[in-house]
Amino acid sequence: MKKFNRLSYYALVLFLGISIGFLSCQKEEIAYRIHEQEIAIPKATSLTENFEIGTKTAYAGASVALSTGSWYMNDALLGTLTTDRKNGTKSVRMVNAGTLTMQFDRSTGAGTVEVYHAVFGSDGSSTWELYVSANGGVSWSKVGSTVTTSSTTLNKVTFTVNQSGNVRFEIRKVSGGANRINIDDFTFTDYFASTATRDNNMAMGNPSGAVSSTSYPNNYLMTKTQYSLSYSDSKKTSNWVSWHLSSAWLGSTPRQDDFRADETLPTGWVRVSGTDYSGSGFDRGHMCPSADRNGSVTDNSSTFLMTNMVPQAPNNNQVTWANLENYCRTLVSQGNELYIISGPWGQGGTGSAGYKTTISTKNIVVPSHVWKVIVVLPVGNNDVSRVSSSTRVIAVWMPNTQTVNSQPWGYYRTTVDYIESQTSYDFLSIVPTAIQSDIEAKVDNGPTN
Repeated sequence: MKKFNRLSYYALVLFLGISIGFLSCQKEEIAYRIHEQEIAIPKATSLTENFEIGTKTAYAGASVALSTGSWYMNDALLGTLTTDRKNGTKSVRMVNAGTLTMQFDRSTGAGTVEVYHAVFGSDGSSTWELYVSANGGVSWSKVGSTVTTSSTTLNKVTFTVNQSGNVRFEIRKVSGGANRINIDDFTFTDYFASTATRDNNMAMGNPSGAVSSTSYPNNYLMTKTQYSLSYSDSKKTSNWVSWHLSSAWLGSTPRQDDFRADETLPTGWVRVSGTDYSGSGFDRGHMCPSADRNGSVTDNSSTFLMTNMVPQAPNNNQVTWANLENYCRTLVSQGNELYIISGPWGQGGTGSAGYKTTISTKNIVVPSHVWKVIVVLPVGNNDVSRVSSSTRVIAVWMPNTQTVNSQPWGYYRTTVDYIESQTSYDFLSIVPTAIQSDIEAKVDNGPTN
């Protein structure tokens, strides 16, 4: 069951504060302030072709005037039968190597494209692809992955385009032969240029309901500029670390390697030092990686606080885990921003000196697994509101052992629901419940490099 929606809470707090005229100077005192969402930001507009206007009753290639302009259909027609899957009275029916092509340009570019698709009647499955042209149809580039249509119910697929200037699109049926498919409600949003920013590290929620109070020594909230975390005084490690990653956080600052105790822990609590892992057979494994915070010396140095570390098997930390960290930065280089939550689980791992449950005289708990949840969004504004059922979410559950490097990181993908079942945390709690249910139940099958 999902927890109380903090986004609604803060919206109520901010409304009440403004209404009595004294909170304008106290916004920063709200512990989980939603970064920059007090400002109304223009949103991109959209255009939908629903295929309700126009007539085409034969599969032979021909142009047809639709509500958005002229489209060319080959091995395709406008179907009106009861066995045509449609929202309304018509949808496109494609067969063989059918194509559906815009014959006009959209001058405002495209941020995303959404298409509904289903099999016609009781036909078998087919696959199709989306292509974009920026030069009036002279040449085309594939957008996203090949889509498989196998359901008799219309399902929506969303493609991220993020291309400015003139664009036009084409759908190509690429397999299935005589199996027919229906295409309906083709929607594209305008391209909305946005500069990457440094956003709220806890925008997606507080997974354990951590509190900045010594009354909660094993779920103690620590909020830093570069990341936020829940700390456990009994384990001497974090429970989880949460951070935002975009190109605004990245730079060329060298790795500082200044591992040290976190002096912001409450007075009287044991502080893990930079040398407490020495000789243990386990690495000082970053949760928020050093390379995710190289915009300045201060940013990079912050990642070497020992509250950001867990005892991690070297082959896990340096190979499989590191490859996942590198892939996250690859996604950023492709125009995305990420919200990442990472942490340890259980007790007992195998490092280069064998199996251990704790290390150091300070009894630092060695986890049995490490996990990570990654929300992938194109660079933009109002991030929580842009999470949808088609948003890519990567979840991994990885044994803390020396043999973990025998598999690529993608092998360890699981569902957010599974990690929640093991940890009892509530991830993405600020995202609407219906969307959470969709994205937390899926195992990511996207690319891994």
